[in-house]
Amino acid sequence: MDRVQKALDLFYVGYNCSQSVFAAFSDLFGIPEQQALLLSSGFGAGMGGLREKCGAVTGMFLLAGLAHDGYDRTDIQSKKELYDWIKQLDQEFTQKMGTTCCRELLTNAKCLVKENPSERDEKYYQKRPCALFVETAAKMVQEHLLPHLKEEKA
Repeated sequence: MDRVQKALDLFYVGYNCSQSVFAAFSDLFGIPEQQALLLSSGFGAGMGGLREKCGAVTGMFLLAGLAHDGYDRTDIQSKKELYDWIKQLDQEFTQKMGTTCCRELLTNAKCLVKENPSERDEKYYQKRPCALFVETAAKMVQEHLLPHLKEEKA
């Protein structure tokens, strides 16, 4: 299964950026797609319309937490490893896209930044760069997180 394409397909049928990235990979962690869509539903549009951290990035971060699988609330080293991983993903996305801030990503693309959701129609998809962010985050998950999963199972 091409999970990058699955993320894009989810986005193009109306799921938000975070849902699209998270649900495309959730089954690898035993989370059914419908549950993944619910869990990540509030993270779209830069955290529920706040236009802060890009939802595609938060979907990727949710997956990183699951892929890390060694997080222990009392293990400072484990927390540091996860946080370092998140920072690396954040830096790489920033290098590729210029920022991880939803508002800035949209402004840089000359899009009107709105607080409330827009109708998902052909015009929306033509003018919004969000599919590129979903694709970029999904590719990063494939490149950085999936190999980690295979190592854990080996």
